[in-house]
Amino acid sequence: MKRKLEWLLLLVSAFTLTIGAIFHFTHHIWAAGFIWAIGGVAGLIPALTWVIRSFIHRQMGSDILAVFSLVGTLLTNNMLASAIVSLMLSTGRVLESWAEGQAERQLKSLLARVPRIAHLLNPDGSLTDIAADAVIAGNRLVIKSGEIVPVDGEVITPALLDESALTGEPLPVSHAPSEIISSGVVNAAANFEMVATSVAADSTYAGIIRLVEKAQASSAPSVRLANKWALRFVPIALGLSLATLLISHSVARMVAVLVTATPCPLILAVPIAVVSGMSRAAKLGVVIKGGAVLELIANAEVVMLDKTGTLTHGGPAITAIHSAPFSSATEILQIAASIDQHSNHVIAKAILNEARAEGVAIKPATNIFEEHGVAIHGEIKGEKFSVGQFSERPDWLTISYPLMVGVKSGELLIGVIGLADPIRAEAAEMMAALRDVNIKRILLVTGDRMESAKLVADEVGITDIFASVTAQGKLDLVAEAMQSSKGSVIFVGDGINDAPALAAATVGIAMGARGASAASESADAVIVEDSIQKLVHVIQVAKFARSKALQSAQVGMGLSLVAMIAASFGLLTSAVGAGTQEVIDVVAILWALTTLNFKVTSVKR
Repeated sequence: MKRKLEWLLLLVSAFTLTIGAIFHFTHHIWAAGFIWAIGGVAGLIPALTWVIRSFIHRQMGSDILAVFSLVGTLLTNNMLASAIVSLMLSTGRVLESWAEGQAERQLKSLLARVPRIAHLLNPDGSLTDIAADAVIAGNRLVIKSGEIVPVDGEVITPALLDESALTGEPLPVSHAPSEIISSGVVNAAANFEMVATSVAADSTYAGIIRLVEKAQASSAPSVRLANKWALRFVPIALGLSLATLLISHSVARMVAVLVTATPCPLILAVPIAVVSGMSRAAKLGVVIKGGAVLELIANAEVVMLDKTGTLTHGGPAITAIHSAPFSSATEILQIAASIDQHSNHVIAKAILNEARAEGVAIKPATNIFEEHGVAIHGEIKGEKFSVGQFSERPDWLTISYPLMVGVKSGELLIGVIGLADPIRAEAAEMMAALRDVNIKRILLVTGDRMESAKLVADEVGITDIFASVTAQGKLDLVAEAMQSSKGSVIFVGDGINDAPALAAATVGIAMGARGASAASESADAVIVEDSIQKLVHVIQVAKFARSKALQSAQVGMGLSLVAMIAASFGLLTSAVGAGTQEVIDVVAILWALTTLNFKVTSVKR
């Protein structure tokens, strides 16, 4: 509704100014004045509400000069000037609203991910679909492959779960019967059974949603950059106009000063510089949800980074293949991929992708039998193979990996595939780049184990490490950093457990290359290309855009001050002053648009 009214004001202002000009040039002077007066009043009414709202929030907005200008021009019968001021005011508001874009962060993606249906296992073995909200403690449920666990519970049959969104653990986790699991995790293998230990409203996932809601509600509203400058410029303009009235005793001169003082470089040029910065960031692969966010990014001082999916790729990838003396790495990969092509297991997909990337021929496999979470068996040209867990470590395997998959011919282990969550190639370079853009403190904050966190931190060059951190823990760390830092605190993550911290931080930036997620919806900006280096780029863009906005404001207000002084001496009338302000606007806007020429700078060494 707000944006519709601002667009309506812009259309009314443009229409009245144009129609009035037509009447004026056809010598219908009275009609032109009447039409322009309508435009002036149309701008005055919403401007008054904006000023009142600013006062309620104990702020002084740049709109206050526009109100004085509109009142003065209407009272002194300078209708053309009032129509011009109204058009400038409405244009600035529309630009600012457009810059905000989708700044209202919502929980729609997070809420959409909440399971709506649960499969209740009846005593006779049949399944009944019930609403997830209807699940009570003690219900026996079946979680199908690929589904999200709707409530906290106890595992009955073995399960393999993707817990990365909640804990940061990049590799699937096996759970044996009687183990407790949390809602919000994904079944990465075959169907399994569980007993609910809580209702949906009391589950881990629901708790995270409440954390996000609370964090968003407590986020302080940002102050418009234009308003900060208005605090300096408005008193000067009002003082000069009052001095003009006292010295010259001319209301017309005072109004001319006010019209000339209408801070259009603030109303127009600053939003344009910010919008241009947002546009440039989008072309570099980062979507910024609002102009105020860009201003806050430019003031960044602390960066907090999640590990999984942020500094790492967030999924299992093959790091090495070891084979028995009578086999080769290529042969091991070929056998594993040929058998795993029949599995939907996340590790099987990683092995299959590696084989395709290496150009390894995948052979037909038959008599496939999968022990979910354990191994998959099959035959290739009549020879039996299995891919999965192994118990005894062979002498020829001297290195360990976070996850190891054995390849057997019959009962003989012929190869081992090592997998890990690989660190992004650009992560280490990004640390140097962050320091180049004046980031004073960089923290690694993860739900993963300290051993895994330290390996990544040492590799990329981070010394502040916080491991095994819950969603609430991340929220607390963000709050502490915001209290101790004078500048903005940026939190970067991609998991569900990052959502509260992303919402609470001064600026939350989500790694959203893999699609919409709870993190993306909670964040103020989203990196849509799968590169953490974009974090540096967006900070560079934000600083450049803010610099251009300030320069535009300074140049524009400097020229406005000269015009105000001329108006105070009677050298400019209200209409001429409004026209002069338009010229000043053009200069300021053209300078603001140079933000689009921003180029990414290389890392200093």
